[in-house]
Amino acid sequence: MTQTNIITAGIDTSKAKLDIAVHNRSERWQVANALPGWRMLAANLAKAGVTRVGIEATGGYERGVVEHLRAAGFTVLVLQPMQVKAFGRVHLRRAKNDALDALLIAACTAAIDQPRIVPDPRLAELAGHLTFLEQAEEDIARFKTRLEHIDEPALRRMVDSDIVKLKARRASQIRGIAKRLRVYGDLAMRLDLVLSIPGIGERTALAIIIRMPELGQVSREEVAALAGLAPFNDDSGQHKGQRRIAGGRGRLRRSLFAAALPAAFRWNKALIALYARLVASGKAHNAALIACARKLLIYANTVVQRGTPWTEKAA
Repeated sequence: MTQTNIITAGIDTSKAKLDIAVHNRSERWQVANALPGWRMLAANLAKAGVTRVGIEATGGYERGVVEHLRAAGFTVLVLQPMQVKAFGRVHLRRAKNDALDALLIAACTAAIDQPRIVPDPRLAELAGHLTFLEQAEEDIARFKTRLEHIDEPALRRMVDSDIVKLKARRASQIRGIAKRLRVYGDLAMRLDLVLSIPGIGERTALAIIIRMPELGQVSREEVAALAGLAPFNDDSGQHKGQRRIAGGRGRLRRSLFAAALPAAFRWNKALIALYARLVASGKAHNAALIACARKLLIYANTVVQRGTPWTEKAA
């Protein structure tokens, strides 16, 4: 557990403002969620002797202040809403407003372990570009669905034109992200190692490296759990429940799942054999694909860990 002499603060984030509370202290204040407010926040935290800060992930509103505080030398833990909510339930905290949420986040941050892997600001920056790419892909899927319900030729031509533009933007974004990543020698080497795995193309490799900064530094079990691809038991007494995956990094999981189908049917001999074996033993198609997606991520973790490209024996 966290050392008791470390002073911890919690930040509740919204689009316009930040509410701050110091754990087991009376200090509470509010600043604007913008650069002047971040500067004031860093100064106030330093004055209060805070070295460790917790902030809840809010879909992007927290990114600016997180980067600013890390650059200022603070240890910043970005907590999942589920973590904070579960911590509140354990301590029977039901009242809720922004100031109370900041107190709860501060207490939760003080209670959890220090992360082993230091966040990489280079990957955090690239993640924004990757999210934009993923949103373009989601738009393509929506337009294709819309096209199924349009009969008017003029309208179909308009939607087709939008799809073509979005596909061109997608290709341009993939090239741009890869170019930005290859500026850094260690990340370029990591990318080449992951690309050596049959069935992982550039789009999937970028997602793995950017969305999984822990790659090569954790075990195969941990990397699968972080992506939400590890099956968890649901057993109690005589009851033997079905094992299911849950949680994890949804965007990365979707990228791996999309790559698993062609990899398990065409590109990767090890996955082709795995898929056939699982289906032959009675596993459903989706369950077999999840296992293949998990294997792809484990293979990527292994080649980065070893620092050597994929070989058939690695399977």
